[in-house]
Amino acid sequence: MKDYVTVIGGGLAGCEAAYQIAKRNIKVKLYEMKPMKYSSAHSNKDLAEIVCSNSFKSNLLTNACGLLKEELRRLNSLLIKIADETSVAAGQALAVDRDVFSKKVTEAIKNNPLIEIVHEEVTDVSKISKDGIVIIATGPLTSEALAKQISNMTGEDKLYFYDAAAPIISKDSIDFNIAFYGDRYSQEKKKDETEQEWRERLKEQEGKEQSYINLPMNKEEYERFWNELVKAEVVTLHDFEKREIFEGCMPIEIMAKRGIDTLRFGPLKPVGFDDPRTVRRPYAVVQLRQDDGKASIYNIVGFQTNLKYGEQKRVFSMIPGLKNAEFVKYGVMHRNTYINSSKLLDETYCLKTNPNIFFAGQITGVEGYVESISSGMLAALNACAKLKDENEIIFPETTVIGALAKYISTPNERFQPMNANFGILPELKGKKIKDKKLRYQELANRSLKNLEERL
Repeated sequence: MKDYVTVIGGGLAGCEAAYQIAKRNIKVKLYEMKPMKYSSAHSNKDLAEIVCSNSFKSNLLTNACGLLKEELRRLNSLLIKIADETSVAAGQALAVDRDVFSKKVTEAIKNNPLIEIVHEEVTDVSKISKDGIVIIATGPLTSEALAKQISNMTGEDKLYFYDAAAPIISKDSIDFNIAFYGDRYSQEKKKDETEQEWRERLKEQEGKEQSYINLPMNKEEYERFWNELVKAEVVTLHDFEKREIFEGCMPIEIMAKRGIDTLRFGPLKPVGFDDPRTVRRPYAVVQLRQDDGKASIYNIVGFQTNLKYGEQKRVFSMIPGLKNAEFVKYGVMHRNTYINSSKLLDETYCLKTNPNIFFAGQITGVEGYVESISSGMLAALNACAKLKDENEIIFPETTVIGALAKYISTPNERFQPMNANFGILPELKGKKIKDKKLRYQELANRSLKNLEERL
């Protein structure tokens, strides 16, 4: 058996796995095909490139992803640590400056003497795994050659769905005669405030760093925008055989076609805001979230899209405040590849038919940045245990990291990608708490208690 572990893929899961293995004084050979070859959605030469949203979602413990982040912090995750260090204003969420984040992760991996980075595309896993342990963390954009070999190796047809990223615009091009800063509920006029007091409070907030920029729409503006959105031209993806869209990344134009009011009850819901121009709740609100540390660029929240670039410019510029919007990056849509983990993997992310091969990241069917990091950590811990001939490491299913591993390894004929959520955790024993927030807090308390007991 080789005295090192091979990790294929330098994304979030692969980098976390490489770090955790090296931290345990085991050498790592990390394969990353960039910059020799790029996928259709990648463009940054650094490791751990963030392609879609810059948000790692909520930090609240009453949110499953927030709880998972806290679990990973307590498990000394490198990537969550760097995400915290490179965070930008995003209210209760953890959002990062994507370029700084990737650079810091790259530096941490490159500067580790136990990690050797090989810039080369791997197309034959069988040779590497013959006498060594391998973690395949090639992500949702696994190259065609490797995806084909994985399919042959597992005896399963590869599965895939579509993922979409939102456009990013320059802050300087936003019309602040229309746009206003503020987080939901904290911005709206309070019942005990006079209009003058409310405006004074808003004025005090103008010079402070704010998480979101809000673009209010009246009924006429919204309906005109909706009509153009549902008629806009999309990019035809001829290379893909199926077009299954994961609900968590639903393109805005697909969502809009479900009904004229769908967006108003989704990403454009106006609840918790008052338009400073009218002192009334808008008909709809488009939110922009800070995307870099300098607060110079913002992404359009919930606007993942597959519209043609020209159509994005035309239709999204109809949003009040974005008439002269400068698009720093247009939205893109790409295929996400994942294996049928419910049949192929165990709770350690190990391939049942080959104990030398582990999988990690979104290729396993965990969906999301934090979820990918958690799978990379757990696969790494078990790869180390395998190399040292120690017992496997399985976290309690009352923790989110354990519940995700349990979910992807439990037989399921309708297996599909899964985000962290409280629905995959066991119910509280002997307790029936109707209030959702209180129930989630109790689940979080149990999770962290069980995690500490496991450590």
